Amino acid sequence: MGVFTRHTGKIIVKIDDFFDTVEDGLLIFKEAIKCYLNDNSEHFQDYLKRIDKLESEADKKQKSIENDMIIHSILPQHRSEVAMLIDETDDLIDTVKEVVFQFDVEIPSFPASLNDNILHLTETSVATCEELIPALRAFFREPHNVRDKLNRVYFFEGETDNIANKIKKKIFHDMPKLSLAEKSHLRYFTHHIERLSDRAQGVADLLLSLSMRIIM
Repeated sequence: MGVFTRHTGKIIVKIDDFFDTVEDGLLIFKEAIKCYLNDNSEHFQDYLKRIDKLESEADKKQKSIENDMIIHSILPQHRSEVAMLIDETDDLIDTVKEVVFQFDVEIPSFPASLNDNILHLTETSVATCEELIPALRAFFREPHNVRDKLNRVYFFEGETDNIANKIKKKIFHDMPKLSLAEKSHLRYFTHHIERLSDRAQGVADLLLSLSMRIIM
């Protein structure tokens, strides 16, 4: 049995639509980083605008869901926790926007030899979030299935950490021509891409805890 009853199907539709928006932001994030690394500034700027728009849409959908939960007295005993779950999921697209905007503002200069590594890091960090979405959707329909769906989230989060550490080591150990300031700048942006998976892990931890309380 799901968290919501048949009488609150409209809210489930809104929640699914919210998750769709977050997923769209993740896909665009991958493409934006790819364009940046390939010096495709025109498409990068286009993705920047699209991410900004999606982030605003996600915020509006989040507020609408929370308002409906209050008006219709959905899960009064767990309302604050579910609201926190939605809010932390919204932080994923907030982080996506923040990282892409920082690329636009600070213009990090990655050596071409790092491009494949950074793309791999981006894809793996995003995969952590993408694997989280099915678990989030399951929570509102089949909370007993959430735990199994989270295994891949934790796997990709660990992979993201490993890839990021290898990149940082490569920057500081194998690139003597870079100044310390340049190395620090690249480490900073590596960390920010990695941070997306850390956010996903935080949502996964909250989701697991909440789902266990719901099914008990």
